[in-house]
Amino acid sequence: MNSTIDTILGHYSIRDFEDRPLTTEQIRVLVQSAQAASTSSYVQAYSIIGVSDPDLRAQLAELTGRQSHVSKTGQFFVFVADLAKHHEIAKSHHVDDDALHSTEKMLVAVIDASLAAQNMAIAAESMGLGICYIGGIRNHLQQVSELLKIPDYAVPLFGLTVGIPTHASKPKQRLPIELVYHENMYDLKTIDDYKSYDADIKAYYEQRTQGARVEGWTDQMAKYIQKPTRLDLKAFLESKHFGLK
Repeated sequence: MNSTIDTILGHYSIRDFEDRPLTTEQIRVLVQSAQAASTSSYVQAYSIIGVSDPDLRAQLAELTGRQSHVSKTGQFFVFVADLAKHHEIAKSHHVDDDALHSTEKMLVAVIDASLAAQNMAIAAESMGLGICYIGGIRNHLQQVSELLKIPDYAVPLFGLTVGIPTHASKPKQRLPIELVYHENMYDLKTIDDYKSYDADIKAYYEQRTQGARVEGWTDQMAKYIQKPTRLDLKAFLESKHFGLK
């Protein structure tokens, strides 16, 4: 074990931050750490928007589901799957950009952005800062895109709020490694294999909520699967010329 692994294994989401902005140097280091992530074929198909303006943050907090930690934090970053820069390169070099419309290039951009974001998250936590991913960005993609002036061929994926935590907590228990790691070939588990983990998660929620919430992980996932969300996403991606083929 080392300090890097300790940081990774000690991760937990923070939703209550001091109302104190990150320094310019902290932001620079975080962005540089994000850029150091692996990128497919050196494409670097992402952009990062740092949102420091209080009014913009307040609007984003509302659009993401009234999440107060979007506005009250050190800095709010929006990670964008970005092929807009490549579209401009194609025009300037007078080459066909048909490949940019493919599902493969869309996945490249999404993966690049995700790797960069996780690098930033680990860097932030190693600096004593807390983080929380904000998938609620996708609740109102059109409004978020207009608010942040995101062009065609680029799509906001999620936010990352980074700041100084007001209190410490503990990591939430993940699935046992034997339910995640497969050697040589996929080994599909049965529902019985999750019983022990379900019991642990039920106990976790019961203790944390003083009995107000008692459910296992598979119960939680069953509810998640039953409720379709963000069904406008396909039409939005098409409107941005993103992943059409």
